[in-house]
Amino acid sequence: MDMHKYEKIWLLFGTATLLIFLITIGISAFYLGNQPPSYAVTIDPEKVDEKAPFNKPGLKQIGDNEYELTIVASAFNYDVGNNEKLVQIPKGSTVHFIVTTKDVVHGFELVGTNVNMMLEPGYISTYTNTFDKPGKYTLLCNEYCGTGHHYMTATIEVME
Repeated sequence: MDMHKYEKIWLLFGTATLLIFLITIGISAFYLGNQPPSYAVTIDPEKVDEKAPFNKPGLKQIGDNEYELTIVASAFNYDVGNNEKLVQIPKGSTVHFIVTTKDVVHGFELVGTNVNMMLEPGYISTYTNTFDKPGKYTLLCNEYCGTGHHYMTATIEVME
């Protein structure tokens, strides 16, 4: 088969680009361990209030300057374990967020940080963040969930 010179160049260029892409993805996935989020952790959305740790939402210290924050999202509410919807942690703390929802899809965005998750009924979402800067961080629902969506907030205060 006789191919034109430019056709050979473009074929070589396309093949080289594909190989570079596949090598980059392979290194990222297998050597660096970057994987897509898993939906392996599930929960019955109708029994969230009965299952640990969601039966007692709130902040729990699990190590030296390390905390676990369990939150249950439901219609226009983040249950963080108190009525003030305020969680206080010391500066430099590492917080492991464990969050689920009982009813519809909700968003979970902590403004001013990289904490951003989508909460789906039947799945448990987790995220770990270290808070190095003191201040108040607003927790927002960034997925429209109904008419009271704009009331769905809570606050995490990082203390000196």
